[in-house]
Amino acid sequence: MAGPDDTDQDKNPRLMARWRQTGRVLVEALPYILQYDQKTIVVKYGGNAMTGSGGTDDFSQDIVLMKQTGIDPVVVHGGGPQIGAMLKKLGIESSFIDGLRITDEAAVDVVEMVLSGSINKHIVTAINAAGGRAIGLSGKDGNLVVAKKLALTKTDPGTGAVTTHDLGFVGQPARVNPEVLHSIMKSETIPVIAPIGVGPKGETFNINADTVAGAVASALKAERLILLTDVEGVLDQDKKLIDRLTASQARALIADGTISGGMIPKIQTAIDAVEDGVEAAVILDGRIPHVLLLELFTEHGAGTLITAG
Repeated sequence: MAGPDDTDQDKNPRLMARWRQTGRVLVEALPYILQYDQKTIVVKYGGNAMTGSGGTDDFSQDIVLMKQTGIDPVVVHGGGPQIGAMLKKLGIESSFIDGLRITDEAAVDVVEMVLSGSINKHIVTAINAAGGRAIGLSGKDGNLVVAKKLALTKTDPGTGAVTTHDLGFVGQPARVNPEVLHSIMKSETIPVIAPIGVGPKGETFNINADTVAGAVASALKAERLILLTDVEGVLDQDKKLIDRLTASQARALIADGTISGGMIPKIQTAIDAVEDGVEAAVILDGRIPHVLLLELFTEHGAGTLITAG
């Protein structure tokens, strides 16, 4: 039944055009909603992506909408900038080798506090406030991510000499136990994972969030691994976005220097995931409002899609 103002609104061409556009968007999204129904999508939410214009609110709304359309989202978050700020505040110096933070005993306590504490609970609270039901955990909970110490070796291109660098309490996943996540997901709850692993003797390890997200996606045989970062995707040598790559093409771009710097470990994570059973991986600019919805539910997508072949 029409309300008192409906007749006036029907006469507003601008309002009607907006309604028609909304209808077209919903119709366009329908086949993608059906495609991803009952599928698992692992989303890595980077510390830099959290500084976007929409911030955590847009991200949380996207995650809740994904859940409501039948997707099983699993969130793995980073927090490098936030860790750096806290270490600086506490007077603990940070140093890096190839983008990896050297993490001594004092620093690993701070890393765990920031990741498993403030950041994890902030994301969980935001998802719950958006209408979802999320639970925060780290890789230590239920032995979700059993880790081993990361051994970083570097070869001198001139002499061929190999040196090993001790990064302290920096690890890499040795095993992911998906049963922990299956139990949470069966209860219609969204897992939010801090990238902290547990060693064989109960040690705490700081693990790169991209690496944890890739390992979790592989263990769950996810439909998608989505890596949110602060760039729009993989760029060619003319700085134009490459919308699709195979694993072999991605390796070639690393070899010729087109993919360089901090993008290399992200692409390597994506390659490892798709070659280990994940249907596809995507590099997205997490600073774009509602970029997850643009990628999943529109024809054109929004970033760089990487597949096994």
